[in-house]
Amino acid sequence: MHRSREHRIIAGVCGGLAESWGWRPTMVRLLFVLSCILPGPQFLIYLLLWVLIPKAPPRAGRW
Repeated sequence: MHRSREHRIIAGVCGGLAESWGWRPTMVRLLFVLSCILPGPQFLIYLLLWVLIPKAPPRAGRW
C-alpha cells in the first residue's frame, strides 16, 4: 500500500487506499468526510496513515 501520487488532494492517503482496494478515490474521500460526522479519531487516523504509509514510487518516464 502506498500514498497516491496521482489521486491526491492533501497527502494521497484516500487515493492510495482507493487504488489498493480497487475503488474510486472520490468514494473513499466521501466516506471519510461522512465518517467525520460521527464521533471518533478519524483525523488522528488520517494523520497516522499519512506518516506510516510511504509515498508511491515515481513511475518511469515521469518527472
